Amino acid sequence: MPGNERNLTLDGPVVVGTDGTEDAHRAVRWAASEAASRESPLTVVHATRTEAGHGRLSARGVERAKEHATEVLAEAAELAKRTAPGAAVTTTSCPYATASCLLGEAGRDGTVVVGTRGHGGFLALLVGSDALRVAAHAHVPVVVVPRQEREDAAGTVLVAARDGRDREAVRLAADVAQRRGAALRVFSAWIFLDNVGSMATMFGDPAGLAEAEAAEAARLVAELRADRPGPRVSHDVVRAASAAAVLVTATADADLVVIGSRRHSSPVGAALGHVTHAVLHHAHCPVLLTPLSARD
Repeated sequence: MPGNERNLTLDGPVVVGTDGTEDAHRAVRWAASEAASRESPLTVVHATRTEAGHGRLSARGVERAKEHATEVLAEAAELAKRTAPGAAVTTTSCPYATASCLLGEAGRDGTVVVGTRGHGGFLALLVGSDALRVAAHAHVPVVVVPRQEREDAAGTVLVAARDGRDREAVRLAADVAQRRGAALRVFSAWIFLDNVGSMATMFGDPAGLAEAEAAEAARLVAELRADRPGPRVSHDVVRAASAAAVLVTATADADLVVIGSRRHSSPVGAALGHVTHAVLHHAHCPVLLTPLSARD
């Protein structure tokens, strides 16, 4: 699609959702700091769903939802201003479905920020619910902020890179690292089962496959160092039984992990890949998902 053929950036407006829970507050604090660091405006959104999913809601129910939205948004705006006094903060109450509210507000150049799990609204259940729907269908970067908050900065941005489809994720991770004065760790994991038995001939030369994957990732890193010499870059190539497990473990030493969101076109099953799901569930730091370009 022509609309996808553009370079994503992380210098546009920041859009964060809130439902008044502590998980949402963590997302608001992260979004406020991010907006201030890129000198971009912050919009705090509360989805009431009064026009979607609540067909039996009475007129009084609608009014209560609006009153609650006013309270929740005022609290979130105050929190954002305390976190980042210089940030330009606006609020909006949206009556539609959550994904529509957040992605509509983000437009083509924004970044959407959500928490992992709340008690209602679009943060209700990350697993299989609205936040995952946002991540699965967004054409802009999406940041998912976990429950645990790091007290001290690790000084490292982590990015998962396997092949050319991850080029944009690597580029965005380098931009974040440079803006934060952090090191960039490019993490490549390849998988091969030790006991493939009679299927061994299907895999050809396992060592050759590993070398090919490592070489492709190394080319991405070489391109990055040539194009963006600013951040300190390291490249780790790891052989593991589970790419998801080793990547989740690596997030314990990072301030942010960036992943190119590999999506499945099949109408059956999850839209996001299993590695992305695992990292969203278990990462120790915020996760930035960047949609893979339609060109790749």
